[in-house]
Amino acid sequence: MPNLKEVRNRIQSVRSTQQITKAMKMVAAAKLRRAQNQIIELRPYANKLNEVLKNVSATVNPDEFDNKYAEVREPKKVLAVLITSDKGLCGSFNSSIIRPFAKLVETDPVYSAAHKAGNLELLCIGKKAYEYFNRRDFTINTDYMGIFASKFVSFDEVKVAAEFVMDAFVNKKYDHVDIFYNQFVNAATQEMQREQFLPIAEATLVEGQEKVDTEYIFEPSQAEILEVMIPKALKTQFFKCVLDSNASEHGARMTAMDKATENAGDLLKELKLSYNRARQANITKEILEIVSGAEALEKSA
Repeated sequence: MPNLKEVRNRIQSVRSTQQITKAMKMVAAAKLRRAQNQIIELRPYANKLNEVLKNVSATVNPDEFDNKYAEVREPKKVLAVLITSDKGLCGSFNSSIIRPFAKLVETDPVYSAAHKAGNLELLCIGKKAYEYFNRRDFTINTDYMGIFASKFVSFDEVKVAAEFVMDAFVNKKYDHVDIFYNQFVNAATQEMQREQFLPIAEATLVEGQEKVDTEYIFEPSQAEILEVMIPKALKTQFFKCVLDSNASEHGARMTAMDKATENAGDLLKELKLSYNRARQANITKEILEIVSGAEALEKSA
């Protein structure tokens, strides 16, 4: 039978933990509302801009415009942008990026070959991916790891990271760039995504579509518009991935802390029941001792 003092200490400890997890859930919920509004407002614009970008890129005349961001090269030098969180206590949010990517490096021919040749580099946004892969044989760029350190994720801060990746691709430091992030579905659901960032992916036909929409009127000219539009679209796409991950993190943390609070409540019920049983056993033991003592006195008298 557990000691009453030990059970009381455990009850107090669990109650304190429950208060912490409940407070963390409320903080995550407040942050989630802002992050959710950001990604919901940006996503339609970013998706449409990305669609137009792919469609227009398919019609570019190389003699009139050199689309340096669409140049397809043999993927010998690969960059993987891994977007995770700075902190834990958010369920499987980080492991849903880290584990599939670690497996991809072992199974995917392009990533496996690049890693073995020392030509695979990771750009970690968020500390958790860095902490995991830093203990392993990976080349890691940490220049933009602290994007989530500020109170709010800003486009100005994210576009610097996007510009670095774009310039490195143009200068042939990398031949292929993928972004790995969690896409926000709702507070309880996040889906891991692998998105090709560079070179610009070819447009794909959706169900029921017979051909890619390439009928655009350009003013003043296709080359002048693409010169401005392509970098802007790529930066917006990068920003969308970061915002998706940010909203997913707060949703995952809110869900995890809600579950932890519920589990603490269940544990408290069990501990209180255990405490009452132990207390009842002690009372019963004391009564038996009193009765036994009284009987012994009667016999001695």
